[in-house]
Amino acid sequence: MKSLFVIPILGILFLSSATLAQEKESYVNVDDDQLAIGGYDPVSYFMADKPSKGDESFSHEYHGAIYHFSSQENLDTFKADPAKYAPAYGGYCAYAMGKGYLANANPETFKILDGKLLLFYNNLIVNTLPRWNRNEDTLYPAAEQNWKDKVAFQE
Repeated sequence: MKSLFVIPILGILFLSSATLAQEKESYVNVDDDQLAIGGYDPVSYFMADKPSKGDESFSHEYHGAIYHFSSQENLDTFKADPAKYAPAYGGYCAYAMGKGYLANANPETFKILDGKLLLFYNNLIVNTLPRWNRNEDTLYPAAEQNWKDKVAFQE
């Protein structure tokens, strides 16, 4: 009986995050303090199997979002080419973008594809990364097009 309520609740979560995101001036997924990807260091995703938390003493603003870095070296690397290291789709869930809507992402659930950092929604009930992997051939081009259609700026 409980499973009957899961789908409507998930729909409400996805819809509410999409509505909130569309009210923002830009499509960058940040918290109330404008912090992106939960404070994780975006460069660290490309350097290890697991991302590391950044330190607010190594901060940089990009497209209205504040990113934290684990070292001065990672901060300098980001500053040299921020579009390379900032998460794709403004840090929103890549799977949701492939389906045409915005949803929050879990910064610990990610994939590097074509040199881009993709983040995915993941909680105790739903993990969208396996769904993405099963349908990547169609979801990836759809996500790319949907992002271009949604954003106010081009990366």
